[in-house]
Amino acid sequence: MQADHTGTEATRSKVFIAFQDNEESRAVIEAVLADNTEATAAYAPGLVKIDCPGRLVIRRESIEEITGQPYNLQQIQINLVTLSGHVNEDDDEFSLSWGR
Repeated sequence: MQADHTGTEATRSKVFIAFQDNEESRAVIEAVLADNTEATAAYAPGLVKIDCPGRLVIRRESIEEITGQPYNLQQIQINLVTLSGHVNEDDDEFSLSWGR
């Protein structure tokens, strides 16, 4: 995908993240899809790949609302299969984007 003269296409390029399709990942996937309205999930045997144009955010607070328990965002690494995009993370958010 190439950027036009305004760079619009470059900022809307898709990022993705994929998780193992298991019980531990379900709350994370649900939170990701709720927080990123343009995100789409593709289910394959044993894997869930989530694509999102521009930027994808995983919020600790959203996962905690779904599970009703404290959640450390570092836990997503356990079931993370692959990702595409620049990673930016802190204790509250894990995000992927192609921008800086």
